[in-house]
Amino acid sequence: MSTGLERGQQPPVDVTEDELAALIGDRALARDDHLNAPGFVIRPDDVQDVLTDLRDEAGFDHLANLTAQEYADRYESIYHLRKYADPTQEVSVVVPTTTDEPVSQTAEPVFRTADWHEREAFDLVGIDYEGHPDPRRILLPETWQGHPLSRGYDQEKPQLVTLTEHANPVQPDHHDDESDTMFLNIGPHHPATHGVLHIETVLDGETVVDVDPDIGYLHRCEEQMCQQGTYRHQIMPYPDRWDYVSAGLLNEWAYARTAEDLADIEVPEYAQVIRTMGAELCRIAAHMLALATFALDVYGDFTAIFQYGMRDREVVQDILEDLTGQRLMFNYFRLGGVAWDLPEPREEFFEKTRDFLDGLPAKVDEYNDLLTGNEIFQIRCHDTGILEPEVAKQYGCTGPVARGSGIDYDLRRDDPYGYYDNLEWDVVTEDGCDNYSRVLVRMQEVEESAKIIEQCVDLLEDWPEDERTVQSNVPRTLKPDADTEIYRSVEAAKGELGIYMRSDGTDKPGRFKIRSPCFHNLSALPEMSEGEYVPDLIASLGSLDIVLGEVDR
Repeated sequence: MSTGLERGQQPPVDVTEDELAALIGDRALARDDHLNAPGFVIRPDDVQDVLTDLRDEAGFDHLANLTAQEYADRYESIYHLRKYADPTQEVSVVVPTTTDEPVSQTAEPVFRTADWHEREAFDLVGIDYEGHPDPRRILLPETWQGHPLSRGYDQEKPQLVTLTEHANPVQPDHHDDESDTMFLNIGPHHPATHGVLHIETVLDGETVVDVDPDIGYLHRCEEQMCQQGTYRHQIMPYPDRWDYVSAGLLNEWAYARTAEDLADIEVPEYAQVIRTMGAELCRIAAHMLALATFALDVYGDFTAIFQYGMRDREVVQDILEDLTGQRLMFNYFRLGGVAWDLPEPREEFFEKTRDFLDGLPAKVDEYNDLLTGNEIFQIRCHDTGILEPEVAKQYGCTGPVARGSGIDYDLRRDDPYGYYDNLEWDVVTEDGCDNYSRVLVRMQEVEESAKIIEQCVDLLEDWPEDERTVQSNVPRTLKPDADTEIYRSVEAAKGELGIYMRSDGTDKPGRFKIRSPCFHNLSALPEMSEGEYVPDLIASLGSLDIVLGEVDR
């Protein structure tokens, strides 16, 4: 099998579709092209071989997403592969299985992030992944009956939990003669995670030897609700509720970008500038909250950093409220643009925004004095929560978590959308790979977002009045062609927020899958924490800046 790619040789930046077809060879049963990527249908027992070749020989080192779904005649797993060096290079690996025996080979030995993805696919859809190291449910209780996203799921079936399976978690301390380790429950509570998280931790003395994040307490069936809503009007309010701590417009853009590409909808340039400005305001608000809660996590600073962070976030929320009418659940984006133009009088809105931007540098200096220069903070964060670049890639980490490990990956630049490629700004990276680096990245990103917002304000201020089109003409009812498939993503506050959609020819998606950056980033917590101490574990968790509404969806 000759592809022009030698084993062990550094793959070229671009790999053509013909080279991919040659690399997969006769393992490809058929082609199943998606709007964003060529698709190759393979046998369930060829998963590891094909993914390994795509990773090592063609450079597809980023398993961005795994979508599982059930058709009338088959189950299907779709592995969405990208390159960290160039996310516009994409390929979809489609793995069908029979309905009577939905068993497919696990991809976990090739991409560690497949661990959680395949557990979720089993939990919600019902596909078994042969060879998976930990084939448990992940969002629903282990005793749950059935798979909620399968076609034959009975919503009326009572869920019975036996007493032995539902034992009292608050048990008296006891000693196991065969072990010198201690089992410690952290949670299920942790205020700064914005949701409910339970971490099962094993200690050897004071050293963490095993960590198992237990998620699912906040699972709200967002994918199923989106599948029951119409493209045009009913889905857009839901994304605000995924990462609900200021990042709503970034979430809305993930859906808007995917649906607009699916239905071939153009967005006016003026609306793109408004979207870009609003998204960066959300990014600043999200990073302010991350900074405030992290200081609270690491050394209990409520009176200074936490209050200062909330103070500055409130100013951003005021501007967003003027723009959208809401403070958290914005519902401001529309397919083809935004809901309405800037608030009147425009001069007051611009002045308020500029006042915030003018005062921001002094506030960032203040944070550096209080936080990053604080000796206690440095001791707690330097060389703790180490996440090496290759490990971060294995878990599909993105956003500030990846950039804090020196991974130069930002979809605003690398897979441009909106108005980003027309503006001057920089991608921030730090190579410390620790909790401290992740904080530095977020603080510097606030300054870069301010640059973007200022340029957008300048553009909007001078925009000719008769060219201020906020929405393109979009049909009242959208019905993309049946079996049209697409995966699109944006650079949200916490990383790559992506959506896979498949049309079934109606005005509602046949399948709607959310790719959460928090889900990927949290799955790397054991790698960051094992061999460290419990306080380091808390700092590492805080440095991930997760929101359980987006982890569990």
